[in-house]
Amino acid sequence: MKSSSPKSDDAPGWFDRKENVQKLLLWLYVGCGLFVLIDILFRVFGFDKHPYFRWEEWPGFYAVYSFVASVLLVLGAKYILRPLVKRSEDFYEKEAADNATEKGGPNDA
Repeated sequence: MKSSSPKSDDAPGWFDRKENVQKLLLWLYVGCGLFVLIDILFRVFGFDKHPYFRWEEWPGFYAVYSFVASVLLVLGAKYILRPLVKRSEDFYEKEAADNATEKGGPNDA
């Protein structure tokens, strides 16, 4: 099995194997489903979660809330924060060239 890393003699990592990633995703989905099921059972059996707001009583509210919040964080980071801190690809090369010309070039002694 050939790996995409620069060193071809290294064994592939655990996440490089497709079956391991599929197992991990399966367990993630099972876990998320289990927590939503527990939340629904709390509602069915009348367990009081002591909510502050009325919508916190809804089954699956925290699952939906956290999903929406994480999507908004990713979109905010991609479309708002990234343009603010992004540098051009040759940012450091231009800076090194500018420093070299200020000092008189690389061949000057």
